[in-house]
Amino acid sequence: FAIIAVIIALILVAIVGLYFYFNGKLDRRNVLVDYAGRPAASAGQNWLITGSDSRQGLTGKEEAVLATGHDISGHRSDTVLILHIPSGGGRPVLVSIPRDSYVPIPGHGYSKINAAYAYGGPKLLAETVQNATGLYINHFMGIGFGGLVSVVNSVGGVNMCLPGPMVDPKAGLDLKAGCQTLDGAQALGFVRTRNFTESDLQREQDQRLFLKALLSKMTSLGTIINPFAAIPAASGATGSLTVDQGTSLYDLLHVALALRNPETTTVPIANASYLTSAGDSVLWNTAEASQLFHYLKTDTPVPRSLLTGSKVTGTG
Repeated sequence: FAIIAVIIALILVAIVGLYFYFNGKLDRRNVLVDYAGRPAASAGQNWLITGSDSRQGLTGKEEAVLATGHDISGHRSDTVLILHIPSGGGRPVLVSIPRDSYVPIPGHGYSKINAAYAYGGPKLLAETVQNATGLYINHFMGIGFGGLVSVVNSVGGVNMCLPGPMVDPKAGLDLKAGCQTLDGAQALGFVRTRNFTESDLQREQDQRLFLKALLSKMTSLGTIINPFAAIPAASGATGSLTVDQGTSLYDLLHVALALRNPETTTVPIANASYLTSAGDSVLWNTAEASQLFHYLKTDTPVPRSLLTGSKVTGTG
């Protein structure tokens, strides 16, 4: 019994030590700041989740292999998601905001929402999203191209089932139909491709489904109880993410569990090809979008009529 007690004590010490180690690896930024007119905090938690086209950490050879392009100036956010976690334990809601959404950007007038990231990084994007939705953002989480590849490889790939082939040379993507395990490079191509009739609108569905599959694997019992899987997964994730200063590793575990099975939708759209000075943009259906955000703000279940869901498709 004494030997067992010592072993258990050592395991607990190791777990605590690993928690603080990985918690310290998080790249924390001063993203969420107060400003005049910021929406008031409401029930539940709202996460702003972004995927940027940052090539940071990638070599020229890796950029070529991943088909990300070279010498891309500035950073844009091609993935903008809001995750609402209800306070009462209800089902979370994951909402995609099209990157071409035509919204007011503080200090820059109306433009596509991903321009906010280019103008002022995640801080300006967070302010833009809060103003456009009326939602108070509690936490921020962002990842770049190289970070996504690292995370996927660290968990041994992610399984996705495709109803048809997905081929897109511009995204470095060549996948057959059927269930298969995507490595980091394939996963990046999968979430980047817009080679669909609905372009970004289908890509957003793919991104939501992939995020669910990735987090389901990372938080599965098989990963958690296996130190040879759990430690690389935790290391890959914490070393690749940018978060706000108030986010801890415990908060990330909370959001990871929420992303295992959320209800999903895209912001209601009135016109997906709205001609503006910024080019073809996405015009929200303001009445339905206001309803959607009202339900999230008041922490009440969103009606099925406002939830479009997610479905993967092939590119042909």
